[in-house]
Amino acid sequence: MLKGKKIVLGITGSIAAYKACLLIRGLVRRGAEVQVVITPAGKEFITPITLSALTSKPVISDFFSQRDGTWHSHVSLGLWADAMLIAPATASTIGKMAHGVADNMLITTYLSMKAPVFVAPAMDLDMFAHPTTQQNLDTLRSFGNHIIEPASGELASHLEGKGRMEEPENIIQVLDDFFYEKDLQGKRILITSGPTYEKIDPVRFIGNYSSGKMGAALAEECALRGAEVELVSGPTHLLPVHPRIHVTKVESAQQMYDAATRFYPVCQAGILCAAVADFTPESVAEEKIKREGSDLVLRLKPTQDIAKALGQQKRDDQRLVGFALETHDEHQHAQEKRRRKNFDFIVLNSLNDKGAGFAHDTNKVTLIGVQDEKHFDLKSKREVARDIVNELVNVL
Repeated sequence: MLKGKKIVLGITGSIAAYKACLLIRGLVRRGAEVQVVITPAGKEFITPITLSALTSKPVISDFFSQRDGTWHSHVSLGLWADAMLIAPATASTIGKMAHGVADNMLITTYLSMKAPVFVAPAMDLDMFAHPTTQQNLDTLRSFGNHIIEPASGELASHLEGKGRMEEPENIIQVLDDFFYEKDLQGKRILITSGPTYEKIDPVRFIGNYSSGKMGAALAEECALRGAEVELVSGPTHLLPVHPRIHVTKVESAQQMYDAATRFYPVCQAGILCAAVADFTPESVAEEKIKREGSDLVLRLKPTQDIAKALGQQKRDDQRLVGFALETHDEHQHAQEKRRRKNFDFIVLNSLNDKGAGFAHDTNKVTLIGVQDEKHFDLKSKREVARDIVNELVNVL
């Protein structure tokens, strides 16, 4: 989590320096405080005025201020920061960092840094692949620095496609991941998400309005906190991308049942966030049903109850969390569902609350456990996911 974190952003003389604006904006949006330190060559690619406007701080480039001779203390910066990010990092700067060539403010700040250092290389492929560059990167790694580059987040062993600077949003994700408390490290979590589609014929189905936003937020939160996540998702375009999230795409309630019952025995917990159809057609037409006559009668049969099945499977060392979306008598129905399905706690949200439920970016929930209830105000689904996972950690 980057809220309140102090980040020193080092910018060097690369064409990718323009991406520093996107980095700063993303870091500030996540609540970080950013201080830019730029090399003289870096100022040839992006102006300090632009960077200062984005950070609301004067940009540091020289050892002394040109206006009044004030000394910029690299030692103070090294003590102030929670992390240092050098992006873009040229081959020249990487070489200086590896060999302690302290001839500019950025390198002296790096050498004084007490916080973790993240480096995002930016150069052409030939320079990146050169043995000297690779040796220098190995040296930085041996110092405990984190090397961030495309395709893998952390430096891969092969060089195909390497050299260009990783995209800003991915760099920010690496930092965000680093600062998250890893209280789910070593845990495997099953999450069901999104809607299910129950086919009527080759072109029509019975479905619902679930977008998968809440499930995606829960999967990301669990992964950031160190868990391996088995995400079983119904049809949705909102699939999170994280190396610890393993996505299984399904369409029908039966497919989701099969996947969930397969994964849950090897998981420590399950969060059943999907909006699963309660009924499915008794038969599926092989061809598109034509409009004939004045009405159409569909016979439906119950789908297999995923929550009930997992609640019956649940061992003493496992936890199970359910969701209840209600329209009336919300708390009574949610408590009954929690007991009936053997949930450790249930997440209640109501369609009567504005901004809660399907398709919204926000949600308002109550967490109902065996002993107590916890009420939360309307929040973003990312924040709601954090509240839910906090409660899961408490009962694990």
